[in-house]
Amino acid sequence: MGKRRRGGRTLNGILLLDKSQGVTSNGALQMAKKMFAAAKAGHTGSLDPLATGMLPICFGEATKFSQFLLDADKRYQVTAQLGVTTETGDADGEVRDTRPVDVSEARALEALDRFLGDIEQVPSMYSAIKHNGTPLYKLAREGITVERKPRAVTIHEILGARLLDGDRLEFEVACSKGTYVRSLVEDVGEVLGCGAHVIGLRRLSAGPYPAERMMTLEQLGNIKAEGGFEALDDYLLPLSTSVADWPRVALGDNAAYYLRQGQPVMAGDRPQDGWVSLYEASTDTFMGVGEVLEDGRIAPRRLVS
Repeated sequence: MGKRRRGGRTLNGILLLDKSQGVTSNGALQMAKKMFAAAKAGHTGSLDPLATGMLPICFGEATKFSQFLLDADKRYQVTAQLGVTTETGDADGEVRDTRPVDVSEARALEALDRFLGDIEQVPSMYSAIKHNGTPLYKLAREGITVERKPRAVTIHEILGARLLDGDRLEFEVACSKGTYVRSLVEDVGEVLGCGAHVIGLRRLSAGPYPAERMMTLEQLGNIKAEGGFEALDDYLLPLSTSVADWPRVALGDNAAYYLRQGQPVMAGDRPQDGWVSLYEASTDTFMGVGEVLEDGRIAPRRLVS
């Protein structure tokens, strides 16, 4: 269990929060931080208020590894309303245009297939991307539109697509970091000639974390009421899980010592390049992450204190 200190408890771990609809990601973070009485916490990439689902919360030392979850692939369950476009690309925005819908399921599936693989997206003006230090959504609310450069993203797969009531399209999408599902839906709507916007969005997974490990704030509140912080802390995942799918390198005592001093070290069993997760061989303790250099040594990049 984490130790209490002024301003909150010192605890380290990752919570897979199932964010509820209508709550901002920062709002959900602050509620989770308060529930755990944590001194330090951060989330790993915003979900729109409309969206529900997985929002990994990093406590303490885990915040050092939040960027890797932010950069990880994501999976979403999506429901799109055909025939209507909105200012924001989702149901929270004002209606911009309505058009008749004459779309077969086969044509809808064909339109989705066009977006598989490497594509370019123009971010929405209602995204959190910053322009000269100001989030685009803040500029949009002031009626300001700025030019946005297309961004390269990858749509890995689209599953379970079906047309409901002739004007709602439901599908599951696995995609790379930086993918805007709202933009994908808008683009599909334009291919179909009727326009579209998101009316339902649920993040099913982020990086190595599956949907079944998520917990809602309500569930966590009940657990805390019954068992206090000790029961609550049992739902925190180890820091190492954030990079569980990375190559693993075990270091001997001497190499581990020098790595902790910030020095690159040699290790026997290692990949030729790329990033790796690091463990102290004698204790199987997760040390952090490093990068294999051109000369074969491993340089420390993020280490657990």
